[in-house]
Amino acid sequence: MIRHVEALVFVWLGKKVCRQIEAVAMDMNTAMDLEVQQHCPNARVVYDLFHVVAKFGREVIDRVRVDQATRLRESPADRKVIKRSRWLLLRNRAKLSGEQSIKLDELLAANAPLTTTYLLKATLKELWYAPSEDIARARWEDWYHMAMESGIKPLILFAKRLRDYLLGILASAVYRLNTSVLEGVNNRIKVIKRMAYGYRDSDYFFLKIKGAFPGKAR
Repeated sequence: MIRHVEALVFVWLGKKVCRQIEAVAMDMNTAMDLEVQQHCPNARVVYDLFHVVAKFGREVIDRVRVDQATRLRESPADRKVIKRSRWLLLRNRAKLSGEQSIKLDELLAANAPLTTTYLLKATLKELWYAPSEDIARARWEDWYHMAMESGIKPLILFAKRLRDYLLGILASAVYRLNTSVLEGVNNRIKVIKRMAYGYRDSDYFFLKIKGAFPGKAR
């Protein structure tokens, strides 16, 4: 269904417009990537920072946190602290209160694997803020080397998978794009569908979506 909708969008835009598109922001979705390559031959794919970091949180931080908690079975108090630390580890430090920051520092000081994972999450973000592709690539090489040398299996596996998407990450140094507006639109559509408990008539559903996003009057 998703690929069908994407294909319709490209058809609606037309080949001439599609050839003029320079870059397209998306999450690390192979199906979407292939659609862009097929319909927009001159466009570069730019992978969205939020989705990559969220994926890092699910596949690396959560896995390392659970592994560390499992190793502390004989120390219930310490195990409990780590099991309840998910929110502290995933949330942006700038949004933590003073007390929460202290708890995070104490947690990281007591657990080396969590410290390494947390710091590599922070340095991963810097790839998207590089002033040039050359600098972004240098930052990637440093980050990848640290990940591979960490000895932390979930981190190593993530780094290897992320390597396949490197060009779309480096492209963010040239095209400062993200999918935040699209995410807002998608969330609004989900609310419309949920309020109606689903739509049996797809034409009417699309009319409701068009009504929610009327655009600017000309």
